[in-house]
Amino acid sequence: MTTQLPLAIGLVGAGRMGSFHAETLARRLPGVHLAAVADPAPGAARRLADRLDCPTAYTEIGDLFADPDVDAVVISTPARTHADLVVAAARAGKAVYCEKPMATTLADADRAIVAAAEAGVPLQVGFNRRYDAGFRAAHDKVAAGAIGTPQLLRSLTRDPKLADPAPIPPWTIFLETLIHDFDTLRFLNPGCEPVEVFAMADALVRPDFKDRGLLDTAVVTIRFDNGALATAEANFQAVYGYDVRGEVFGSAGMLTMGDIRRTHLTSYGADGITAETVTYDQDLFHEAYVAELADFAETVRTARTPSATGEDARAALTIALAAIRSVEKGVPVRIEEIRPEAN
Repeated sequence: MTTQLPLAIGLVGAGRMGSFHAETLARRLPGVHLAAVADPAPGAARRLADRLDCPTAYTEIGDLFADPDVDAVVISTPARTHADLVVAAARAGKAVYCEKPMATTLADADRAIVAAAEAGVPLQVGFNRRYDAGFRAAHDKVAAGAIGTPQLLRSLTRDPKLADPAPIPPWTIFLETLIHDFDTLRFLNPGCEPVEVFAMADALVRPDFKDRGLLDTAVVTIRFDNGALATAEANFQAVYGYDVRGEVFGSAGMLTMGDIRRTHLTSYGADGITAETVTYDQDLFHEAYVAELADFAETVRTARTPSATGEDARAALTIALAAIRSVEKGVPVRIEEIRPEAN
C-alpha cells in the first residue's frame, strides 16, 4: 500500500479572499498543504505564511510559479491581473485555480484558456455558487427534469455595504459582482446558452460617484436559446445583510435557493418577528468556498475536467460585456455581437 503525498498548492494574493483560501489549504483539506504564499506587497506574504505555518513566502509571484515543490496554484489577486497570472502559471506547468473573473476581456480569456490547454493543466474558476448545496441541488433537479422546461430564472446579489466607492473600477458591478449571477443562470439552465441581453444600471446608493464611473445598482434580462427568460440583479448596499438568492420556474414546478438568515431561529416578540442575518460572504458561502478548493485538489489528482472551467468563465464574461454594451447603447445586445476584437 502506497501513501499518497500531500498535494502542494501555492497561494497568490494575500488579501481578504486569498487569506481565506490560504487557511483552507493549510487547515481544512486533508491531503493538501499550503506550500507557499506570494504577494508583491512588502511583508504581506510573509505575515500570512507565518500565521499558517507555511514555510515559503515570495514577493515575486514568478518565483512561486518557478518553485518545483509547488504542484498547483490558487490565484486570488485583483481581477484585472488574473489573465496574465493564469497564463504565467500554466506555462510554468502548474494546475490553476483562479478567482472570478478569470479575465475582463474576451481576448484575455482566450489567452488563458489556450495557455492551460497547451500546457495540459487544469484551469478551474471560482464560481462558488456551483458548490453551494442549495444551488447544486437545484441544478441537479433541473437537469433531471424535475420542474419540466425552465421558463423563468432569477439570480440576485446584494452586498451588505458600500464603504469607499473611490477605488471601485468602472463596470465592476457587471465584471466582478454580477459575473457570479451570469454563471449561476447558465448553471441553473443546463445545456442552454444566452442569446440576447438587455441591461439597465445606475448609481442609486452613491449618486455622487456616478460621474466617476460608479454604477452600484443593476438589472439585467437575458434570453436563452431554449426560450427561457432570466433576470440578474445587483446592488452594493443591502442594509439587512448579504443577500444571495436564486429561482427557477418551470413548466412543472419551481425551485428557490438562498437564505440570508444566519440560522433557522426566528424570534417572536412584542416588537414583531426577527431573525439574525448573514453580513459576510465568507459566512454565507463558507462550505462552498471550501468545497470548490477540495474539488480543485481532486481535479488535479485525477486529471478530470474542472466543474467550473475557463470556458464557463468566458461565457459569463460574454454576458457581462453584452450587459455593458447594452447600458452604453440603451438597447438589447445579441450575444453573437460580442467578439474578442470588439473589447
